[in-house]
Amino acid sequence: MSITLKKIAEALGLNVSTVSRALKNHQDISDYTKRRVQEVAKQLKYEPNVYAIKLRTNKSKILGVMVPHISNLFYESFIQAVEEEGKKAGYTLLILQSSEDTNSELENLDTLKKNKVDGILVSLSVNTTDIAPFLDLHNSGIPIIFFDRVPNNDRCIKVCFDNENIGILAAKALIKKQKQYILAIFWGNDAVHLSNKRLLGFKETFAKTASKTVLDIRYHQNAEDAKTITLQAFQQGNPYDAIFCTGDSALIGTMHALTEKGIKIPDEIAVISISNGLIPTLYNPSITYIETSGYNLGKMSFLRILDYWAGDTTINEILVNALLIEKCSL
Repeated sequence: MSITLKKIAEALGLNVSTVSRALKNHQDISDYTKRRVQEVAKQLKYEPNVYAIKLRTNKSKILGVMVPHISNLFYESFIQAVEEEGKKAGYTLLILQSSEDTNSELENLDTLKKNKVDGILVSLSVNTTDIAPFLDLHNSGIPIIFFDRVPNNDRCIKVCFDNENIGILAAKALIKKQKQYILAIFWGNDAVHLSNKRLLGFKETFAKTASKTVLDIRYHQNAEDAKTITLQAFQQGNPYDAIFCTGDSALIGTMHALTEKGIKIPDEIAVISISNGLIPTLYNPSITYIETSGYNLGKMSFLRILDYWAGDTTINEILVNALLIEKCSL
């Protein structure tokens, strides 16, 4: 049998409205009465009627989160941060993954809509080019904040790293070490907004300050791709003195290839990566990396949707700074 506010009121000799306000910590109710109500509610194992609250407030208190891969370390830490912040605000998460499939992405979007989520945080799949379904849902009243893999579109709210500056940081680190022939393994393809921004900062920095440096730009989808790319690049006989890996999957594949060929770091080749932070520390020597913290991005993304719910519906892009972590691989 469910315990209602009426039963708590009867047990205490109070009216229902007083009990209700006491449980909501209303300022008009004395601390003594609040304590009495809360103690009895706990003893009777009272639980609020979630469905009634949803109907009354028109809020589900559910936040949708859609990522390409839940098992990815970056997205794991992102979700952890959002969950922590969400709990503080009384929100639960509905987490879905697209698995880099645009059809799954649209199905997930429909699932989130049917579950009447109060908002959605989404990182796009590698092949997504049409964001009209997302914008339609946003315009219908369910706010969508794009994070990390954001669209090249000025009509949406985005929270992402300053990817152009990430490319600049990597280039400056390599130029400082006077590297002349660099294999750069970027993620996705040349249509991916995130990769394009990083490539722009990377190439422009070399063009301005070390124009004679040779840059061999290639793209990967996963660690196995990166391993194959690295092995093929060395088989071509090019005199590489550095490799720039633009993510953990690129680093993992590259390190497998270098180990297989017996190439020593940093004596025979330098390596720099972009990472959430864990993978570079697993190698000996540890890999110099540009830190892109999924946890920090999660905090910023939740704060942005919280601001949206509070009335800040400005269409904008929030850029989060990354940090160069110097280890022993350059």
